[in-house]
Amino acid sequence: MCQKNMDKSIIRRENMKRKMRLSAIVVATLFLLIPLTLFAASPEYDYYKGKVITYIVATKPGGGYDAYARLIGKYMEKHIPGSTLIIKNVPGAGHIIGANETFMAKPDGLTIGTFNTGLIYNQIVGLEGIKFDLAKYSWIGKASNEQRVMFVRPNSPLKTLKEFMEFKGEIKMASSGVGSAAYTETLLLAKALDINLKAIPGYQGREGEMAMLRGEVIGQIASYAPVVAFINTEKCPVVLQIGAKKLKELGNVPLLIELKMSEKGKKIGDLMTATIELGRFTAAPPNTRPERLAVLREAYKKALSDPNLLKEAEKMKMDIDPLIGEEVAQLIKEAVMQPADNVALLKQIVKE
Repeated sequence: MCQKNMDKSIIRRENMKRKMRLSAIVVATLFLLIPLTLFAASPEYDYYKGKVITYIVATKPGGGYDAYARLIGKYMEKHIPGSTLIIKNVPGAGHIIGANETFMAKPDGLTIGTFNTGLIYNQIVGLEGIKFDLAKYSWIGKASNEQRVMFVRPNSPLKTLKEFMEFKGEIKMASSGVGSAAYTETLLLAKALDINLKAIPGYQGREGEMAMLRGEVIGQIASYAPVVAFINTEKCPVVLQIGAKKLKELGNVPLLIELKMSEKGKKIGDLMTATIELGRFTAAPPNTRPERLAVLREAYKKALSDPNLLKEAEKMKMDIDPLIGEEVAQLIKEAVMQPADNVALLKQIVKE
């Protein structure tokens, strides 16, 4: 009899333990689900349901900035449930018009924009037409490092940096417009290396590549990722790399900051290299409401880590190396706050 009572007692204790374990699991599960439920029902995300987000691209359709924006925008839309994201191309004045429009838009979380790093140079020198302040945008993030290259058409009479530096005549280089990164960097490189480069503006999107094939220009300076397919297909010689380190696939193509240059040349090289880290950035207007900016940053972050986006980017040979939010804001502030001697040097070069 005693044995039976003991057995029943053991069974009751085991049942009680099982119930306690089950209760603990249920509580833990509910604890994990609560943040997700709150997140899904948050007012910030509810705000975007049925809303249209405009993604301003400061170039014509077809170029590298357009390609990045369309890819990122597709996945940002996915990660802001119920929203619709549209691309609005606003080309002109070397990205200044699109950057101005983004800057002056309502800070309601429904407008974002992308424009090129050449605007850093333009703000430093106070280029006419600028209505923005890069340090005041509500920064969402940047998608990649913008390693840049100088490359030439297949039948170019000049195919190496040595030949460029020895050539005494004028060398025409394509650029999208006065104030664009390609335009400004062509002028900077001419001074840094004492080469007679002339920037020819007016070639938007892929027009610079077509101008090379037509023989209108010898080459151009551009972000490597969007032009690598053209370079490989047309067998274009790459003359120079501009970035913090060499790309393995470019073999022995020289890197700007490793060249022997004058003191002025070194300053120019360092300044150009500093902008490389800020490739393909995206911003909202100043004073965008913090809770909506948080949604945009989170969606941007999720988009750039989405496995499907990464697969598409790999197929399109688009480099993805993101930074989000305040990290980008800090880098931008450091880039535009140049010492007085750098500012004077830039003004002398750009405004000559």
